[in-house]
Amino acid sequence: MINSDQIKPEMPVVCSEDGQFAVVDHMVDKNTIKLNKDKTGLHHYIPLSWVTSTEGGKVKVDRPGDEAMEDWSTTPPIA
Repeated sequence: MINSDQIKPEMPVVCSEDGQFAVVDHMVDKNTIKLNKDKTGLHHYIPLSWVTSTEGGKVKVDRPGDEAMEDWSTTPPIA
């Protein structure tokens, strides 16, 4: 289990195929990562449960980049 304290702003977010698809903005809460704005100007949110590793200063998720970008949210979670 990944500890949310390991996720820091500006860490690259890489998919299961090791390609970078985002950059961390900050942790919204203990279970949600807010990502920097993409090229369309939108922030996206991914759950901490997707993260498999933070080794090497990268946030690695458990799915291919295309799938991650299909599944991420553009709205923050409801507290």
